[in-house]
Amino acid sequence: MDVTLQKATELGATRISPVTCERSVVRLDEERAERRHERWSSILHSACEQCGRNRIPQLEELHKLEHVLSAPQSIDTTRIVLAPGGTHNLHEISPPTQLSVLIGPEGGLSDAEIERAIACGYTSVRLGTRILRTETAGLAILAAAQTLWGDLGGDH
Repeated sequence: MDVTLQKATELGATRISPVTCERSVVRLDEERAERRHERWSSILHSACEQCGRNRIPQLEELHKLEHVLSAPQSIDTTRIVLAPGGTHNLHEISPPTQLSVLIGPEGGLSDAEIERAIACGYTSVRLGTRILRTETAGLAILAAAQTLWGDLGGDH
């Protein structure tokens, strides 16, 4: 998670919402979650300093997936869930005003979790034929989105 937070900041993420899922390997009690949140905040600050960003991404509290799926989102937000069996490729998505990406834990999202996300308005997207580790998937989707629609594309 530390590397993911650092690199997501460098790649322009504006909000990070850690979630626990059915297959999450790490389980944090309230005290440990609070200490982790402090550590993660520090990582975000350092990453902003390193890459020259003047806005620190908003770091949400650790929540269960159901909480995140049920949270209201702007009508302008395009929501995607990464899934090896996704029905779309990223380049098929219209350029979003805002993008929210759901990435599974170490053990991946269960089929039921993917179905719940889709029922909540997420589009299932695959990143090619490979199954990526969660930390790789997060960075890959951010880099790809920045290339397609952001400042890595060169036209913005």
